[in-house]
Amino acid sequence: MNDDIGARELARELARLAERMALSPGPEQTAAEVVDYARQQLDANYAGITLVRRRGRLQTVAPTHPIVERADLLQEELGEGPCHDNAWQCATLVSQDLAAEPRWPAWAPMAVELGLRSALGVELLNRAEDRRLGSVNLFWTQPRSFTPDEIALAHLISRHAAIALVASYTLEGLTLALDGRKRIGQAQGILMERHGLTEEQAFAVLKRYSQDFNVKLRDVAERLVQTKRLPDKRPVARLGEPPVDSGAATSA
Repeated sequence: MNDDIGARELARELARLAERMALSPGPEQTAAEVVDYARQQLDANYAGITLVRRRGRLQTVAPTHPIVERADLLQEELGEGPCHDNAWQCATLVSQDLAAEPRWPAWAPMAVELGLRSALGVELLNRAEDRRLGSVNLFWTQPRSFTPDEIALAHLISRHAAIALVASYTLEGLTLALDGRKRIGQAQGILMERHGLTEEQAFAVLKRYSQDFNVKLRDVAERLVQTKRLPDKRPVARLGEPPVDSGAATSA
């Protein structure tokens, strides 16, 4: 009976966590909700999330203390450690005592010097795409034995976190894309009004400047909307594209 009550309470707690993550305004805040909840539930001293970025770069997100960032940086520099290995291997990694840890001979002694003695890393997976996102990482300042229930709870938190983070980053990407399209439309309108261009011609001008100056189309549009000017240096006009003086956009 007590187990049933505990399971129901855990389900309610995870549901409340999911609600808070859904209401978070962005990925950083979503990650912070996960980290804070995991740290409290597992009575950890420090926590953070390691995300796998483009070109294999690892990024520490929502660390609860600078020690987490330092520990993660050392792992990236040395190419070893629970967060580093977990992010790439997608396996739960547990170290009950880092002072006696043979798997990370370079990193573990440095972690102990930082004041860390035990660690738990749980993989973050985008199961819909079967893709690694990174890991949720917890640290303790004393050696610790982990029960199967604690590791199972860490996995539950990680699964909820992965779903929320994927949704949050997707929403952020869509928002940025929508904002970018809005700016491009506004920039096209400025060019059309001031130079008598068609919508297609105005877009061609923006695209030309984007390519010639190696600047994102969205950024070219943002500059034009904010300053009413295109980049200062005038590129050579291409066949079939109307020449536009960058300074002319400021004229009435």
